[in-house]
Amino acid sequence: MSKEFLRARRPEHKQQRREAILAAARELALTSGVRNVSLGGVAAAVGLAKSNLARYFATREEIYLELAAQEFHDWETAVLERIAAASSPDGVFDALVETLEERPLFCDLLSHSSTTLEHNVTVEAARAFKLRTAEALAKVSSAVARARPDLTGEEAAELVAAAAGFAALLYPAANPPPVMAKLYAEDPVIAALCIEFAPTAKRMLRALAAGLPTLREGRD
Repeated sequence: MSKEFLRARRPEHKQQRREAILAAARELALTSGVRNVSLGGVAAAVGLAKSNLARYFATREEIYLELAAQEFHDWETAVLERIAAASSPDGVFDALVETLEERPLFCDLLSHSSTTLEHNVTVEAARAFKLRTAEALAKVSSAVARARPDLTGEEAAELVAAAAGFAALLYPAANPPPVMAKLYAEDPVIAALCIEFAPTAKRMLRALAAGLPTLREGRD
């Protein structure tokens, strides 16, 4: 364990420590999955005792909420670039889904966000996460609304929220754990239950985009 690491006092040094912790947590999650990473595992990866790790993050959930916020920002950047380069309005669906498919950690974090990661954090950490998430979603929604003038701003926001929701639900199912992957490989009948993420998510988003305008008159 590095004594110099433990003795960080200046703000810039503490920020470096936070970044080291986040980098270690990211690597562990990519290797083992978010659900399998413990606070002790992160502490060991950066050479800290769990009690010292609390100087930077109160819980493992706060670590992964911070990573989720970073991933939202990265996704926002990627989607905006992809939409700007799209050759047709339908490119919005490719932009939303393909950028999610390219980010397995983000999809993993989304699948755990509301079910576990938001359940053991401080109000301050939760507020910071939600504000950063809202900012990213708002920017993506604005870009979708510009690319799809057939949708209102509210409908564009619903489409973007649905894309993130589909990632949370569909991506884990499309990328099963080893036991399920083995079962699918051995039994073609059961294998039919394993969906393909990108085609399924794009089809669902297309259906949603087509249906939302038909509901306008029925809204309160």
